[in-house]
Amino acid sequence: MTRCVAIVIVTGLPLGVAAQSPHAANPERPTVATHAYTVAPGYVELEQGVRAQGFGNVRDQTSWEFNLKIGVAPPLQLGLFGTGYNRTGQGNGVGDVGMALKLRCDLSSTQSLALVPAVTLPSGDQSLGLGAGRVLGSLIAVWSFELGGLIHTDLNAGPVGIGAGRPQGLGTASFGRVLGRWGVAVEVYGYTSGSAGPAQGGLLGAVTVRPAEWLVVDGGGVVGIGASGRDQLFLGATTNVGRIFK
Repeated sequence: MTRCVAIVIVTGLPLGVAAQSPHAANPERPTVATHAYTVAPGYVELEQGVRAQGFGNVRDQTSWEFNLKIGVAPPLQLGLFGTGYNRTGQGNGVGDVGMALKLRCDLSSTQSLALVPAVTLPSGDQSLGLGAGRVLGSLIAVWSFELGGLIHTDLNAGPVGIGAGRPQGLGTASFGRVLGRWGVAVEVYGYTSGSAGPAQGGLLGAVTVRPAEWLVVDGGGVVGIGASGRDQLFLGATTNVGRIFK
């Protein structure tokens, strides 16, 4: 029977992710897309990684990014995310940080929807290219499902850069497959032009490995699409640190 928890107000994943142990790491990284699933109530999961990117190379910008995910209730997750360190050609320092809520709606054991409103704060120095210089919002709809019972699929769509004038539109399609401890993920994503930035896109590929139930390590890269698309290399990890409250 279809179960939809509520509508209120964001990689290759194992099949039947809803039945996973609450202590199993369930990364949203390294893809641009997020999945529709949430951290178990009372549990905390930390995603972090380094990224090098540029136009035709990967030397223009280097950053350390994080996302601390907290399970608030069975359908609700709070995320505290941002760029802890950012290096550009103009300087280096902390980047913008923000907060996201993810509300999950299960359609079946293999399909889920989510709605993810988020806001970023201008903590990075805009004059050094470290931040947007203003408060920005986004509202992303997510559909996660198993394609043919073999391929995990995440589709994302919605406006980003809200608050800068004309919003940008984001669309992603991410596909993942897990074989034992190893997994692969591919994604195509794109942004329309808007006041916060030009149109751009990318084709992403990544490999993941799960050394332990609570830890997933990822690495891969992006080939930029379009004049403003950036090539990237990245390496990161997702750690489920366990339960911190009941």
